[in-house]
Amino acid sequence: MTDIDRRGFLRGGLAAATLGAVAAGPLAALSARTADAATMVKRSFSPDYGPLYPVKDQTTGLELLKLPRGFEYLTHGWTGDIMSDGRPTPSTHDGMAAFVPSEGLKNRIRAGGAGGAGKGHWTALVRNHEVGGFSGAYVEPAYNPAAGGGTTNLVFDTRKGEFLESWASLSGTIRNCAGGPTPWGTWLSCEETTTINGDIRHGYIFEVPHDGISDAKPYRAMGRFSHEAVAVDPATGWVYETEDATPSGFYRFRPNVKGDLGQGGVLEMMTIGSSPYSTYGDGTGKSYPEIGWVVIDNPDPGAGETSVVQQGIAKGGASFRRLEGAWYHDGKVYIVSTSGGPTGQGQVFEYDLASNTMKVLFASPNASVLNNPDNICVSPRGGIVLCEDGSGVEYLHGLTTDGEIFPFAENAVVIPAGGVQGKSVAPGDYTGSEWCGSTFDTKDGGWLFANIQSPGITFAITGPWQNGSL
Repeated sequence: MTDIDRRGFLRGGLAAATLGAVAAGPLAALSARTADAATMVKRSFSPDYGPLYPVKDQTTGLELLKLPRGFEYLTHGWTGDIMSDGRPTPSTHDGMAAFVPSEGLKNRIRAGGAGGAGKGHWTALVRNHEVGGFSGAYVEPAYNPAAGGGTTNLVFDTRKGEFLESWASLSGTIRNCAGGPTPWGTWLSCEETTTINGDIRHGYIFEVPHDGISDAKPYRAMGRFSHEAVAVDPATGWVYETEDATPSGFYRFRPNVKGDLGQGGVLEMMTIGSSPYSTYGDGTGKSYPEIGWVVIDNPDPGAGETSVVQQGIAKGGASFRRLEGAWYHDGKVYIVSTSGGPTGQGQVFEYDLASNTMKVLFASPNASVLNNPDNICVSPRGGIVLCEDGSGVEYLHGLTTDGEIFPFAENAVVIPAGGVQGKSVAPGDYTGSEWCGSTFDTKDGGWLFANIQSPGITFAITGPWQNGSL
């Protein structure tokens, strides 16, 4: 697809998508749905977007995804690809978010001769790399010089459909799984581990600027546990945190200074009712009107000390089963339990900040409906996207306006025996690798970015969003 083709397509299709969005959006209908999970069905395809078909990657020519008719994509940042700073792209792509580029970033790119004038069509991305070993840090300053996880940053031109720049922005960390964007333009990268390497503890949150390099300082007051994702309330600056463990807690961090998390604050764990409560088997429509919060006295426990979750449970904290994705949208936080629900196939919770109430939006009745959701995002049009991390072929799922689940994109990544020209990834069948890091661009929501963790590829998908619920 040429630049001219992309510009024409975006003018005709994506502008209409923005203007034609329903104000309430699919989430409003989904929120009102209280039917038993057993009544839910998975459509074989979206009734609006239509069936999935193999689509060629505009970068390599390979059919790496199956998408509805009219949708196209390009790829970038494959594992091993050399970035703009001369470093190879790390492996194990995971959580990601989009940001409006700062003027400093725009000027730097223009000075380097990339992207032309820009004219407001750029989106910045910060991408996690869930590297779990001690292969060595790839950028300084590094939190732990021996650790190989971290983040990289990218800049994308939504008008041209082109990635302009990329660089390493955080390293020396372990298992940077997900995280979340802040209203002040940074990414909170979360370590999904409690590993101790010599005298260095892991299991923290690190802040990464969208336009620079992190100082690699852990926010110890935000808790040391197996972090997954965060969602920030822009009104208060409070940070809501998920924990990928069983049992896990749902936490909030109230900073001493709004927008400056490094100044410390108070970490709290959610309670449901007057005694410890387990949400493990709760199904679609279950509501929780009695929400409270208890303070975690020691948010940074060392070896042999009581873990954060057990401190919370001892005070009446509620237990969840593997909390993963989290996303703020319109006064609510959407939270994913990967293996919760009556069948252990996943739950999605909606926490209403204003009313301090929560409910189960849906719980998967079986793997054929939804197989262990992970990352989550909400589109500018109010649609919801779930990244699947289960068994078999993996999908990006969307929701219909009446709450039914449908596959939007299928992972069809198979690298041929001869490999891919210019790429260092190994041949093989990667269709069982998880989707992660879904996020829409900050211009008009015309591009959906997402990662396939292995072999490590970032996708930029565009098309007639206005035709359906995303």
